[in-house]
Amino acid sequence: MLKKVFTILFVVVGGGLGYQFGPALFDLLNSLLNFGQVLEPLQSYIGAVVGAGLFFLLANWLVDYIVNTIHWGEDTLLKLPIIDVMFGAMGLIIGLIPGFLLYLPINSIPIPVLRDFLPLVVSGLLGYLGFQVGFRKRDELMSIFSIGRKEKAKKGSGGIAANVEHKILDTSVIIDGRIADICRTGFIEGELVIPRFVLEELQHIADSSDALKRNRGRRGLDILNKIQKELKVKVQIHEGDFEDVSEVDSKLVKLAKVLNGKVVTNDFNLNKVCELQGVPVLNINDLANAVKPVVLPGEEMNVQVIKDGKEYGQGVAYLDDGTMIVVEGGREFIGSDLDVLVTSVLQTSAGRMIFAKPKLLEKAL
Repeated sequence: MLKKVFTILFVVVGGGLGYQFGPALFDLLNSLLNFGQVLEPLQSYIGAVVGAGLFFLLANWLVDYIVNTIHWGEDTLLKLPIIDVMFGAMGLIIGLIPGFLLYLPINSIPIPVLRDFLPLVVSGLLGYLGFQVGFRKRDELMSIFSIGRKEKAKKGSGGIAANVEHKILDTSVIIDGRIADICRTGFIEGELVIPRFVLEELQHIADSSDALKRNRGRRGLDILNKIQKELKVKVQIHEGDFEDVSEVDSKLVKLAKVLNGKVVTNDFNLNKVCELQGVPVLNINDLANAVKPVVLPGEEMNVQVIKDGKEYGQGVAYLDDGTMIVVEGGREFIGSDLDVLVTSVLQTSAGRMIFAKPKLLEKAL
């Protein structure tokens, strides 16, 4: 259909040009060949037919390239998020305004060539710059536009604060899966933000040739579906991206600054980066450690030693919540239950480790 429309358009344009310039063409031929004023009443119509025929042949050659270019542009625009298109169009309009204002000064230039073509060049350049600024700075512009809404939300009705906090999820905490259980309990307030680049990373992991990575990526996608469909929590897919930043962790930190939100993670290194850059961070491991039962030195417990430790003679056991217990001299008790006494507890953001010794050794002493 599009090819027919462009073919008809070419024929109409060619016929119009031939009708207008047909007599002049006949005059030129008459001056060169001197065949007299032949067919003078029909010169315009003959020119229209000739022009339409020439442009019909030209259309058969060019129309495929034009249609393919239009389809390519259409596919590109459809793939872009609507928010990017909207801010790009706003930037284009803003860029064209100074181009229009500069038309009158440029129109007063005495050089005809510059006076005719310079306005087009200036308008095109300013429009392109405006589009690029609106497209690339959409996140900053969105944060500026949201300031008024945030201030209004802070006041709320009756002076009650109603501001929505953004919790930005990273890839590791989605794959971990505990975020879904935390959301189910209602301890996470505000709105969960899932950046588009995190979804793309999850999809890349889910499409990996490595079976372990593929299963981890699919688990993360399943967790997101559960949060969206089964839990009563607000979820927003953030379409923006930071093309000047390649690392996903750096993008998360920048997005948290733009949205004034908090990063939710269980990545120890990302936790440290957020702290260094002054970005609030919620570490799932810190929460898990906080709700674990408190174990004090001198307490007794019964554990099952399952493997040897790094140091000579050590044995390793685990509590039900996954806490590692290093038992001094417990290597000889591997595979059996053992009563131990807690000697010390090491607590970090990466987890908790308990050091103990066999109670039998304590009685022997």
